[in-house]
Amino acid sequence: MRFLVRFVLYTALALGANGARAELALDRPAEALQPFATGGMARLVPVEAPLPLPEAALIDETDAPRSLEEYRGKIILVNFWATWCAPCRAELASLDRLDAALGGAEFAVVTIATGRNPLPAIEKLFAEEGITRLPILRDPDMTFSRASGVLGLPVSLIVDREGREIARLMGDAVWDGPEAQALIKALIAP
Repeated sequence: MRFLVRFVLYTALALGANGARAELALDRPAEALQPFATGGMARLVPVEAPLPLPEAALIDETDAPRSLEEYRGKIILVNFWATWCAPCRAELASLDRLDAALGGAEFAVVTIATGRNPLPAIEKLFAEEGITRLPILRDPDMTFSRASGVLGLPVSLIVDREGREIARLMGDAVWDGPEAQALIKALIAP
């Protein structure tokens, strides 16, 4: 634990002292993010070079069109899930707590219900789990999830400020745990 605290502090200081270096590091996500793939984030797989995301034609709870472009300029955690997926359901509360702790001008959690997920089932689940911060976005025909290479659920993508995937985690995670928070704090550090 002491090593993790020292590493996070060192990384934050290094990124804060040299902004150009921070930008360069995100151009090589595998190198920059690999030290964070420990503990609760052990399944995190940083990409070698940032990958552009496919076009995301999503809908919200009113069936209005939505896009990930709304989040441009922020680090975002995109989570693909479904109401019928038990690990997905268990993970949603920790995603909500992560957004409560770190969400704002620099970071957001964006959850996308993939496939057939009736709106009443989503709303019931959110109410039962006390989820208040996460947007209700849907990809009912799975166009975006398929184009993003999502083959199972849950899957989470970490997306940089330019809308490019820099890391992926397949399976559920404790997103409000210390390792995940250290990762997000390092990414949003000025």
